[in-house]
Amino acid sequence: MKRAFVFPGQGAQFTGMGKNLYETSPAARSLFERANDILGFRVTDLMFHGTSEELKQTKVTQPAIFLHSVILADSLEEKPGMVAGHSLGEFSALVASGALALEDGLRLVSTRALAMQKACEVTPSTMTAVLGLPDETVEEILAGIDEVVVTANYNCPGQLVISGSLEGIAIAGERLKAAGARRVLPLGVGGAFHSPLMEPARQELARAIRDTPFAPPTCPVYQNVDALPATDPGVIRQNLIDQLTAPVRWTRTVQNMVADGAGSFLEIGPGKVLQGLVAKITPSVEIAGIE
Repeated sequence: MKRAFVFPGQGAQFTGMGKNLYETSPAARSLFERANDILGFRVTDLMFHGTSEELKQTKVTQPAIFLHSVILADSLEEKPGMVAGHSLGEFSALVASGALALEDGLRLVSTRALAMQKACEVTPSTMTAVLGLPDETVEEILAGIDEVVVTANYNCPGQLVISGSLEGIAIAGERLKAAGARRVLPLGVGGAFHSPLMEPARQELARAIRDTPFAPPTCPVYQNVDALPATDPGVIRQNLIDQLTAPVRWTRTVQNMVADGAGSFLEIGPGKVLQGLVAKITPSVEIAGIE
């Protein structure tokens, strides 16, 4: 039986995240301060004391969650048998598995955040959670809409997130409700992540990823794009590039990890979102978290 480490994505942030780790571990404090230097601003001040609005800025949120996750993982004596991360969390998973150095991962996450922010400003767009419909029904409805609107996150059975233009999301929301969706819940995000509208960000991030060294990981990394285990640095690099405009296949990722021997899951980083999703996907496994 293997232990799987999983890492959260954007939206899990909270004021005070990482503060106890910073105050009690000299090694962690050193890593946090190194991160402040790399970013060129004191992200730790915002993590520990920032308002919810300050933490919601993409350029802050993504480095903050990444740092909290990877420094927490670094403090553990246990090593994972396999890893995965939800969207942004995939970068944390790559660092935890040794495929990516922490400093390189932070630079990529910062580049990703800024590129995504710019893409959001080009085209007004958003994301919406859809509860209570089969995946196939959602996909069929979206296929009949001329505006840009796509499935972005396959989170667990009966829970999808869709992403697209404001008009596309509005049309989809009405049609999904008419089809019997239990809830159609707008998300507090500034853009259509994991959709074709992120193509400018994907191109910018691709250049940075190609210039970054990747190593073979110490354990399989289950990536968002295809939900399959990867150990080849070239495959990992390409999947990471494709991730920005492709859906997060989280349901299938967890199912594949269990099929490959994962008997327990440990969520590392802020929040408990992934613990809830794993429990809905595969209730029989042991689930815990550390934040």
